[in-house]
Amino acid sequence: MLLYIYIITTFLALLAAGNVEKTIFLGPSPLAIPALNPALEDLELERLSSENGRLRTKLNASFPTTDGLGATSWYFLENLYPGQRYEVRICWLATQPTDFTLKTYTLPEILEDRSLLSSVSIYSSARLSAAHQSQKTVSRNRRSTSQDAATSDSVLFLQIVATADYFSLDQALMKDVPPILADIILDPFLGNVFPKSLVPTACWVGVVAVMAVFVARWVSEEFGRLMNSMDTRSSVEEKKEI
Repeated sequence: MLLYIYIITTFLALLAAGNVEKTIFLGPSPLAIPALNPALEDLELERLSSENGRLRTKLNASFPTTDGLGATSWYFLENLYPGQRYEVRICWLATQPTDFTLKTYTLPEILEDRSLLSSVSIYSSARLSAAHQSQKTVSRNRRSTSQDAATSDSVLFLQIVATADYFSLDQALMKDVPPILADIILDPFLGNVFPKSLVPTACWVGVVAVMAVFVARWVSEEFGRLMNSMDTRSSVEEKKEI
């Protein structure tokens, strides 16, 4: 049993190479996006979908501002299945101490809340300015949007708030928080029960657990044989002394 616990603990420790934060939600009902807001095509937010559910990026972070939050980033989740359970995970290095808050919003919620709409617009404008010299990214996103423009879709906005969580004597680090290298993963649940991308990990843990049981049983049997052998030898020596 102790060997089993040791093996599982070691395996899980190997998996814990970084930090993880997540949010779980259901795919909303489809909406006719262009009919609600044609300007949505011009936001040029980075997108995740069931077919393309992993994005490696650098997220801006900052120390808490007057509203107690850090830097806000926005992403667009598209081609979701209504009623399907999803989770969005963000994974980042433990060497970059950061608190993340993840929330999802429907399109009507964004349009009806001025503060949210303003936040999306500010982030979009900053991203477009930064990508002014990278026309390939902009063109790719526009083509992707135009393909979906004539159809309804189940979509959500993903808000990620990154707040720096460290203290340093280095004034440069305290003044300008470096971007956080992170993976953003959109993961559907199998049967609305278990995240799809974690199935191989769960299978591997199961294999390791089964192997650990057999190893623990073998060690227990060998230990029992050793103890019996020592008892037998002790009995023989006592008889000789008599």
